[in-house]
Amino acid sequence: MSAPDVVLVDAGGTNIGSVRYALERLGIDASVTHNEARIRSASHVILPGVGAAGPAMRKLESHGLVDVVRGLKQPVLGVCLGMQLLFEHSEESDTSCLGVIPGQVRRIPVAPACRVPHMGWNRLDVLREDPLLRELPEKSFAYFVHSYAVTSETHALATSGHGTVLAAVVREKNFCGMQFHPERSAAVGARLLENFLSL
Repeated sequence: MSAPDVVLVDAGGTNIGSVRYALERLGIDASVTHNEARIRSASHVILPGVGAAGPAMRKLESHGLVDVVRGLKQPVLGVCLGMQLLFEHSEESDTSCLGVIPGQVRRIPVAPACRVPHMGWNRLDVLREDPLLRELPEKSFAYFVHSYAVTSETHALATSGHGTVLAAVVREKNFCGMQFHPERSAAVGARLLENFLSL
């Protein structure tokens, strides 16, 4: 079987390099692009993101990629901010997002012993079985860095807790998202990336 043809969508996220290196460790040479034809032709598309919702959406718009991403039929993975962009709207700068998964992104409420931004290792609590979570060990931990999140469990495959329940892994048809950083989550992150590439 040939290796997946993976592209990383250049939406200005500062974690593109680290995601690319994580894929290289799995034997995948992913290209970084904002070329519409290249994105459409890939077998798997990853939308990384470290930054803010408004600038990321403006960059996608400036390259004419909003409708391109919305129309993709192959597996698509949003990472961190990239996951948030898959939803309808973010409270961050009152930003309209891609809307391929119903729901809202809200600022994480500040609570005692729960600082914002949420930074560090948190447990993943699996809600339902899915090929994206195949062979994920029980009590797996992943590395999070974020101030905004989806608190609805409607499309969540796994959640994590930080003062409130946060959607950690989501999926709606071919669109998947991971609020944490799989590229910084050691063996758990590698397993999840491998699972995405097998979709």
